[in-house]
Amino acid sequence: MLKKSSILIGILIILFIIFRVFIVDSCSSRDGEYTETLSDNNAYVGDKSCVKCHTTEHHQWKQSDHYMSMLPANDSTVRGDFNNVTFTADGVTSKFYKKGSKFFINTEGSDGKNHDFEVKYIFGYKPLQQYLVQFPGGRMQVPRLSWDVNKKKWFNQYAGQKIPSHDWLHWTGNAQNWNTMCATCHSTNLHKNYDTKTDTYKTSYSVINVSCESCHGAGQKHLNYINGSDYKSGDKVTGSFMKLAKNTGQLELINTCAPCHARVSEISPKHIDSKEIMDNYIPQIPDTEFFHADGQVDDEDYIYTSFLQSKMYSKGVKCSNCHNPHSIKLKKIDNQTCLQCHIAKKYDTPKHTFHTVGSKGSLCVNCHMPGKLYMGNDLRHDHSFRVPRPDLSVKYGTPNACSNCHKDKSEKELANAVIKWYGPNRKYHFADDLIPGSKLDANSESHLVQLINLPTTPNIIKATAVFYLGSINTPTSLKTILSCLNHKDAQVRYRALRSLAIFAPNDWISNVGPLLLDKVRAVRIAAADLFVSLPKDQIPTQYTTAFEAANKELVSYLRYQTDFSIGNVMLADYYLKIQDYVNAEAFYLKGLKKDSKINYALLNLSSLYNAVGKNDASLQVLQKALKNDPNNERIYYNLALLYNEMNNAVAAEAAFAKAVSLKSQNPRVYYNYGLMLNAKKKFKEAEAVLQKGIAINPDTSDLYYALTFVYIQSGNNAKAQQTALRLKQLDPNNPNYQDLFRNLGV
Repeated sequence: MLKKSSILIGILIILFIIFRVFIVDSCSSRDGEYTETLSDNNAYVGDKSCVKCHTTEHHQWKQSDHYMSMLPANDSTVRGDFNNVTFTADGVTSKFYKKGSKFFINTEGSDGKNHDFEVKYIFGYKPLQQYLVQFPGGRMQVPRLSWDVNKKKWFNQYAGQKIPSHDWLHWTGNAQNWNTMCATCHSTNLHKNYDTKTDTYKTSYSVINVSCESCHGAGQKHLNYINGSDYKSGDKVTGSFMKLAKNTGQLELINTCAPCHARVSEISPKHIDSKEIMDNYIPQIPDTEFFHADGQVDDEDYIYTSFLQSKMYSKGVKCSNCHNPHSIKLKKIDNQTCLQCHIAKKYDTPKHTFHTVGSKGSLCVNCHMPGKLYMGNDLRHDHSFRVPRPDLSVKYGTPNACSNCHKDKSEKELANAVIKWYGPNRKYHFADDLIPGSKLDANSESHLVQLINLPTTPNIIKATAVFYLGSINTPTSLKTILSCLNHKDAQVRYRALRSLAIFAPNDWISNVGPLLLDKVRAVRIAAADLFVSLPKDQIPTQYTTAFEAANKELVSYLRYQTDFSIGNVMLADYYLKIQDYVNAEAFYLKGLKKDSKINYALLNLSSLYNAVGKNDASLQVLQKALKNDPNNERIYYNLALLYNEMNNAVAAEAAFAKAVSLKSQNPRVYYNYGLMLNAKKKFKEAEAVLQKGIAINPDTSDLYYALTFVYIQSGNNAKAQQTALRLKQLDPNNPNYQDLFRNLGV
């Protein structure tokens, strides 16, 4: 018979990267306005204190994107047309106008009706400019309406999408919230100061835009030193109490730029003074959720993760080798930037480019840094600096730079052109293993292990490989992941810890324990998150104190994310793991209030209700999830288990059948459905379902066990013996199968 099943599914704590999109929320202090606030120790002194000694750098900065990152809205900063013009797109008509010195947008609000909204601040200035609107509760939001600076016209972010006024993506919603999504990277010394109890902000900053001290650190000590007697008497101090002095090393410089030029999650408002980025941030790896399978950018992924894949990074190149750090502009024009290091006679010639001098195809950037438009009109270049590989496009469907220009050519034609120029063999690139490794099929494991073991693989790619291994539950995968716990790169250690969640605690507890004391905060947090799932009496006594300290850091990190919808779900998952159902329910509901479409939260909330015996509530939540996504096989599987537990066999069978028709990859769907059909003596149907499951998951021993049981029940001993023999080949030592083997003589 089908065992009575609980829908308490294994909770995978996915610590989502809270990505930065240039969209907006609010800020406020006691008077409800977004105001300048000096730090407690008065350490931030502002750019006016720098200009006297650093006139050239200050002038360059005043022309930069950093200077224009955020400023008050006035006639000199606003570039959009507010002369009583209207713009209609995606079902909404908006009007832009001035009233005295103030700027207003009349557009759709959260209630679905048009209202007048005052523009408080501008956000950026090229190639588009956005505008910030203040809301109650200290929020600042950005309308999806943006000004195209080059074409001099209004356009919609998310063009072509009709977004309901109550949706998370609506400009009044959590996704467009400046405090959460953008503030940290557009102002200096920003503190979002979110209160999770009241769901309000008191956001503050020292300088409104990205100013000198965003990169160089607070300047008061520097000023005191320069104006003091020690400096004037010739007593020099290296760096003069500032970050990023002359000849700053590669890692320190890159990690200063990275927090804003990467897709990251910020760990805490209390930053650790460290040159290790993962003490304060968790960067995104190039996995297929946001990147192409070969590591090329796909979503709005910024620069850092791409650059860490590059040969340039491995050779010591840093941002300031190409970019003026104050103006942000390239130091040299076109190919001259690359020719600082690469020999002109070898590379800046048609013999290398196979394109006419002066043509688009002769520019290094077009072949080695293909660009993509984001936010409607913002062209950004991939900084992984890779050689175009149309052959991989033929094989795997990944993009290549050649296709950007030669749209009339097939990938095969482009690949053949490369063969004609350079011969049939290509140099090895990590994409040769990363792409098949990302597929997570029967062949993936060997490719991923190869990436991890190769000394030439960039560490960010090793981190991605070990992340993928977290979906492959085999002894080889486990051994490889455990070996990565001692890797020198914190990102690799962090991802290894995350990947151990699918394995039994006995497989990793002794290896993970020491990482509760790791020197890097993100790694300690990931280790604590594994230990949270352990009963207290199973935590080795030598790690008790370390776990308590790391667990506090974990909870602090999770609480810091709760202004974002997914942040609430992450904290709810934590409480569910420790069986604090009251807090878990509260934070699932908070997350769903911000974004009612998060089915992950609905599924886990349903599991929570099931765990506490509220099956009616559990069913209601699953039905809500089904309205969000009527073709989600996992929802039907959970419904099937719940209906079975509620003794509604007809509904359970229908839900199982729907999950199968949606081609579920989950072997438990086929296992439980097969046993249910067997219990109803529908032996042929049970056999067919289990065979389907085996075709999808040929190495899942439970499916063979269930199928053997079906054959025994239907009196087909020959097939029962045959299937049991295959089961013994897969899992010969499993104590649950020994009686079956003996009874069938295999």
